[in-house]
This record gives sequence, C-alpha cells and structure tokens, in this order.
Amino acid sequence: MKTISVRGLTKEFKLGQQRRQYRMMHEWLTVRRPKQAAHGAGSFLALDDVSFDAESGEVIGLIGRNGAGKSTLLKILARILRPTRGHIELRGRVGSLLEVGSGFHGELTGRENIFLNAAILGMHHGEIVRKLDEIVDFAGVGQHLDQPVKTYSSGMYMRLAFSVAAHIEPEILLVDEVLAVGDAEFQKKCMQRIEQVGKHGQTVLFVSHNIQAVLRLCSRALLIDQGRLMQAGPVHEVAAAYLSIGGANQGERIYPEGPYAPGDSVARLRSVRVRSRSGETLATVDLGQELGIEMEFEVQDTTLPLFPVLSVQNEWGTEALWATDAGTEWHGRTRPAGRYRVIAWIPPNFLASGAMTVTAAVYSLTPRVEHFREVDALGFQTIDTLGDGTARGDFTGYIGAATRPKLEWTVDYEGRVTSASPSRMSAPRSDHAV
Repeated sequence: MKTISVRGLTKEFKLGQQRRQYRMMHEWLTVRRPKQAAHGAGSFLALDDVSFDAESGEVIGLIGRNGAGKSTLLKILARILRPTRGHIELRGRVGSLLEVGSGFHGELTGRENIFLNAAILGMHHGEIVRKLDEIVDFAGVGQHLDQPVKTYSSGMYMRLAFSVAAHIEPEILLVDEVLAVGDAEFQKKCMQRIEQVGKHGQTVLFVSHNIQAVLRLCSRALLIDQGRLMQAGPVHEVAAAYLSIGGANQGERIYPEGPYAPGDSVARLRSVRVRSRSGETLATVDLGQELGIEMEFEVQDTTLPLFPVLSVQNEWGTEALWATDAGTEWHGRTRPAGRYRVIAWIPPNFLASGAMTVTAAVYSLTPRVEHFREVDALGFQTIDTLGDGTARGDFTGYIGAATRPKLEWTVDYEGRVTSASPSRMSAPRSDHAV
C-alpha cells in the first residue's frame, strides 16, 4: 500500500526576512533573544519540484550533500514547515526523529522527561506506562532515571531522547541523522531498532551521511542535490551516484609546516592520502580496485630506528587493517634526516564497503615511544557494485564483515541423486519392529 505520495514539492525560502510563523518545539521551550533580520533580499529553492512515492514496509534512504534539502523535505512531511508548492498525501500516523531531545527539560528527572517527551511525540499515557521499562532499558539509564537530566552526560541525555522517540509506533517514521547519537554500541542498537520498524510494515525515510548505514538499512534510495531529486532507485546504484558527485571525503589531508603538525622532535606527520598507482587521489574506491594509503613524514632525529604504521577502521571502530613497512630496506633502521613517503598497497577485494578512516603513526622501540599517532587522519568511502567484480556477486543483502576478500571457490556437481550411496548415507530405518 502506498503510504507517501509527493508530487511537485517545492520549498522557497526568502532571504533577509526574520522567521516568525514556524518555530521548533525546543525554540518554544527555550528562552532566546529574538534574532535580528539579516540585511539584503532574495530567495532560494531548498526543494525544487520533488516527486516520489513510498510503500508500506519500505525503508528509503535520503542521501545528498549538506544543504541539499534532505532535512527540509522531512520537516515538510512532519508538518513543521509548509511547502511553497506541491501536493503531499500521507496515509497513517507520522512519527519523526528529527531533532532528538527537543522538549526535554533539564530540571525534570529522566522519568518525568520520558512522559513529557513521549506525550509531545503523540503517545498516550497508557502507552507510555506500558513501554516505560523498555524505553529505560534501551537507553541504559536505569540507575539515573530519577535524577534531573541536567546531571546527565551528553551521551546519556541523547540516548534517552532517542529511546523515547524510537518507541513510538507510527505508520510512517521520519529519521534524520540519528546515528550521531551515542557510542558505537548504542549506534548498533539504533540500527537494529530502525531495521525492526521496517520489518513490521512501517514506512521509514532515513537521512544519513553514513553510506554504510544507508546500504544496510535501505532497499531504495533518493539522491537530492541542490534541492532537486537527481536519482531514485536501488540503494547501491544511488549510493554510487552520490559518491561520484563528491559526497565523500576528499581522500587527502595535508598538515602545516613547522611545529604544529602531529609529532615531536623525532618525527612529524606531513600528509596522508588515499591514492591509485598512477598517483590520483581517491575519495571513493571501488572494492575491485587496488588502493594505496600514503603517508609523508619528516624525520629530524637520526639516532632512533623508526616504524611507520598505517591502519584502517570502519565506521563501527573495528580495525580492518594494520600494517607497518616490514620487508622494506628501511624497516627498523635509523634514517637520515629528511622527508619520507611510505605507501601501503591494499589489493582489490580486501576491504568491506563503507565509510573508512585512516590512522597514521610513527613509533620507535626499545623503549617503545609513540612519536605521533593521528587517529582519523582522513576518511574515504569504499563501495561495491553488483556483478563478478567483487565478492558480493549478485547478492543484494547487507554484508557486515570487516573484510571482504574475493576467495577462490570450487563447486562439485554430481547430478540428480536417485539412490542413496552406502558410503554417504546410513541404511533407511525400518518402519516395523523386528
């Protein structure tokens, strides 16, 4: 059944005017000094003639660069903003996780805020009472439930806010960047919760810059760029199109000269990048393609044997690769002063798809000293496409492995089995007692 139908949706914002008619809940609950109107005039189209449909049970990813119009679209569907033009049909109750924590009051306890926030989101009192234990358990704040939320850490606060919002039961759920909430373990719980919602027949529109999460949760995706719907279709195809227009990191980071770069008087980091054999910087890498992780560092102390280390982590923080320059002529040796470039070459079909980060480090041993270790020095995306080029083949489901090698397979086929072989099967059991 079609639950969302959008036709010709357009939203135009006037520049230089103070917003009066639309305010978010947290703006009503928070005392603020009125904003001064900006000078100048004009307008821009946040959304320009967007049309699409969604069926019940679909989880659809909305992807695009910052400012593309994704959040504006969700706010219109949530009836927070009014469209300038267009037609929208929504069939069923709409729930939204757009600004997690809106409606929380710092002086109230966690328990009191659950009832307040859940009521704001449309849950009736009996429903809240029935789900209270489940909400508290999901958030992991049981020991602090009756303490004012102003005493919570930011992580506890956001976990509780997400947990409340995640336990509403609408026919349509709008989700905007909720995977920025909490630590990696809690993010996994968020992913699992969103998966459950889709499997129960609800429609989910999911906005995230985490392409791996979109690939995992969604079967279909919409690519929005500069307010226009650029592409709609299978999630792998749309994700590849997004990355091709520069949706990922730039694949390179250069550090300033002098003492402000990571390091000490022995060695300092100068640059890190992802590259091809031909020297091209890669922001997005197809899994069937070889890639190199390049690090440049400067050596100032010539008395210590140095060990450069490069590692790659996925978005869950799992270390998918760790490497040093073992086997090279410089491994474990002292080095003349100067700049060095090291490259770790990763073969095709080794990494999994998703958002990857690089950690770059240089150590000396006996005693072990860390001269620099730059965590998340840069990020890049790895993607795979359907077909024989990667380990995925034509399989379209989610693959959560940290590595994804394309292994050699052998298949033996003996044709139709018409009788049991004594060497492989036991004799049939008699139906009659002897």
